[in-house]
Amino acid sequence: MGVLEGKVAFITGAARGQGRSHAIRLAQEGADIIAVDIAAQIESVAYPMATPDDFAETVRAVEALDRRIHAVRVDVRDRTALQKAVDAGVAELGGLDIVIANAGIAPLSMHPSEQEWYDVIDVNLTGVYHTIEVAKPALVAGGKGGSIVITSSTAGLAGIGGGTPGALGYTAAKHGVVGLMRSYANELAAHSIRVNTIHPTGVNTPMVVNDVMQEVLQNDPHLKTNATVNALPVPMIEPEDISNAVVFLTSDAGRYITGVTLPVDAGFLNKR
Repeated sequence: MGVLEGKVAFITGAARGQGRSHAIRLAQEGADIIAVDIAAQIESVAYPMATPDDFAETVRAVEALDRRIHAVRVDVRDRTALQKAVDAGVAELGGLDIVIANAGIAPLSMHPSEQEWYDVIDVNLTGVYHTIEVAKPALVAGGKGGSIVITSSTAGLAGIGGGTPGALGYTAAKHGVVGLMRSYANELAAHSIRVNTIHPTGVNTPMVVNDVMQEVLQNDPHLKTNATVNALPVPMIEPEDISNAVVFLTSDAGRYITGVTLPVDAGFLNKR
């Protein structure tokens, strides 16, 4: 019996990368999943984003574990559509206990534009706000407490990332969700709902490991030096490393942990 048996988890950005890993790992521990992802391209993002086929693979992986999944293609910038998806998932799966606000973009490119700033703030910051707001009523109504985990970054605790509109917006958004977390942790504590952020170093996902990102890193010495050097002798970590921390934070093992910024960063921040 898993440590999340009988729980329902709402995960954004679930089509691939960390989001898919979280869906699978939480399902392994007994949770049913409400999964959303845009599964489409945003014009200012230069690397290929997730596809409907990627999203379908997440569904297959969760169902292969004999867990239920309610999956809807939704843009986290669209609060109305996001609310409908959550409400339908709660009705189908019988409640809500866990929220993983994971959807995010990193619009870095060799040809930056001002639109990168607006898109990354809308997805990585406003999208997190939307995610928590649409989930709050069901979490509170359940009367059993709950856990919210927001995916931030080492860029949410340090001034890294570079000086382009997309890079500045990414760092600003990842800092911004820490403020959201701290406010929500206080607001929701009376309902025994815990709220924390998690701060990965570079993770081996398609958002990081792609030709566009490699070109940007190779051509920006500041980014290459400051964004990818860990203390432990690993160039990056795996999605499962983040998922294991998410399981800890959302299970009873972390029942009194709230308002915390948790690095899973191979010592990256300690070196700064």
